[in-house]
Amino acid sequence: MKVLIVEDEMLLAMELENEIEMAGHRVIGTAANRSEAKNTFLAERPEFAFVDIHLQDGPTGIDVGRDLAAENIPFVFVSGNIKRIPRDFAGALGAIEKPYTVNGMKNALAYISAVIEGRTELTPPASLVLAEDVELIQGGPPA
Repeated sequence: MKVLIVEDEMLLAMELENEIEMAGHRVIGTAANRSEAKNTFLAERPEFAFVDIHLQDGPTGIDVGRDLAAENIPFVFVSGNIKRIPRDFAGALGAIEKPYTVNGMKNALAYISAVIEGRTELTPPASLVLAEDVELIQGGPPA
């Protein structure tokens, strides 16, 4: 699976890239702001993306998510505060809260990969909050 990482903290981006590649996937690029993210996913279409909410140019990760959703590229948010994600999850499959464990990210990546391949029989790992479970983290059904 070709993966895009949208993360402005270089050490976190490098750690995530390592975990993705160890799981047998390929990172097509790392972006630290909305412009870099858009340029990267338009140049080489990823099959999936991990998107932080707060980037170099501010809280533009939500906008990156909407850009990805408009291109039908599945993604999850990776954030220290998943309550900042809009109620509609901006089209994300879900979210992974920072700090995450290596095992938690590995399990989330395996689940995401299976879902993208069309397998639906799996149970999502505890490390991944699905968009459909938004009421659990934000109180009440999506608006």
